[in-house]
Order: sequence, then structure tokens, then C-alpha cells
Amino acid sequence: MDSITAGLSPMKGGDGPYSYTNNSSIQRQGVEIAKVLINEDIAEKLAINEVISSSKLFSIADLGCSVGPNTIIVVENIIDSVKLKYQSFCHNYQGALEFQVFFNDIPSNDFNVLFKFLPSDRKYFAAGVPGHFQGRLFPKASLHFVHSSYALHWLSKIPKELKDKASPAWNKGRIYHANASDDVREAYSAQFAKDMESFLNARAQELVCGGLMALIIPCLPDRWDFCEKF
Repeated sequence: MDSITAGLSPMKGGDGPYSYTNNSSIQRQGVEIAKVLINEDIAEKLAINEVISSSKLFSIADLGCSVGPNTIIVVENIIDSVKLKYQSFCHNYQGALEFQVFFNDIPSNDFNVLFKFLPSDRKYFAAGVPGHFQGRLFPKASLHFVHSSYALHWLSKIPKELKDKASPAWNKGRIYHANASDDVREAYSAQFAKDMESFLNARAQELVCGGLMALIIPCLPDRWDFCEKF
């Protein structure tokens, strides 16, 4: 975890006019579009009879949850789909399935605002998990479903080449790579690849065998012309 910058900035908390809560409609649209795909995958691919232990506890983690309410919508959709799967394929099980939900984001995230969005009549146990998702957050084989949307494109740190004036990838203090050299874009791409490898390695240890993971990541076409578009 030493390579992960401790000073990463969270989404703007609170519920004011400039807060993430009131400025995340695009993310909401992505969640709604992915809803059908997630429901289909749960119905077709979730090995419910294999992943549920004798405790009948199903654990869900939303990584990079921010302050809501999008994360609440995602979680409730996943729970509804898993319940249908459980009822359809597990006739021999006795008793109701219980759900445990972990809301994760960086430590400076405004979890207080997030918790205010939790429904009072929710049918799951909720907990906040502060930490960087590029590393381990949970015990081995403890999660049944991992979700993350519009979060994985944020890098764990600024590539060091971008801050080195002697480097061909020096980006002159800018935080974007439009109209920048190929060296700048390659530095960002290399850091993203490292972060994704760390993320996937961590989740591979935390997910149970037969569990599922759904990732929504904004991206650009391979042949995107940055100079023309910006």
C-alpha cells in the first residue's frame, strides 16, 4: 500500500448545489443501463448453491461508493436479483437469506452523508470500509458480489514521470493529457495498468469461488484523436 497516495481527494461531500450527491446524474444513467446486464449475470452465472455457506449470509461490496444515493440504488438492485435467484434455485434451503453490504471509499470520503441515505427499512446490514481499493480490503473468500462504477479510472497516484522536468513525459503541471505527447499518455496508461492489476489481484483473493464482480468503467475509443476533440 506504500505506493498509494494518502492525499487523494474525495468527491465533494454534503448535499449542497456542488456536491456529488446533486451532480452525479451521468453516473446514475450508467448504473441504470448496467442494471439489466447485472440482473442477467446474477440469474445466469451466480452459483448460488455453491457460494452460500451454512450461515446463509451473502456479502456485497461497492467499491468507490462515494456519498450516494447511486450506491444505495445499486445495492438494492443486486439484493433483489440475488433473492430471486435464491428463491428459484434453492428450494431445499430453510430460512431467509441475510445480506451484508460494505460501502467502500477512500478514508476522507463523507461517509456521514452516505449513511443518511440508508433506508430505515433496509433489509441488509451496512458498514463503511475506508481504504484504497487497489489493495486488500477484506479477508480471503469473504465476498460474494463486488461492484464498482465510475471509480476505477481514478489513479492511485500521479505517475512520477509527469512531475519530472527532465522526463519526456513531463506534463508541465497539468492534470490532463489532451494535446500532450505520447509519453504523457503512455505514463498514464502504464499507471492505470498497474492499478488494475493490483485491484484484480486483491479481488481474486477476496471473492468466494463462484462469486461475481461487476465493473463500470468510463473509457474512450482506441483511436480517439485527443488533439481534434480537445
